[in-house]
Amino acid sequence: MQAERHVRVFRNGRNQAIRIPREFELDADEAIIHREGDKLIIVPVRRKRLLAVLAGLEAIAEEFPDIDSGLPPLDDVSL
Repeated sequence: MQAERHVRVFRNGRNQAIRIPREFELDADEAIIHREGDKLIIVPVRRKRLLAVLAGLEAIAEEFPDIDSGLPPLDDVSL
C-alpha cells in the first residue's frame, strides 16, 4: 500500500478537482469514480485485449444449421 498524500482541492470551471501526484498516477485513460461514505473511490478502466475477451466467452451449446444443404455443388454452378 502506498503512503497517503495531502492534496489541495480546487475549482476547475464548475467542477471540483484535485491533482493526482505522480506516485498515484493511473495506468488508464478513463476511470470510474464512486462515493463510499465521505470517501471518493477512483478505479481505472482498463481495456481488455481482444484475445482476453475471446478467451472469456463461453462455448455455444447449440448446433448451427447447415445453410448449404439443398444447394448444388460448386462444380455444377455455371456463371
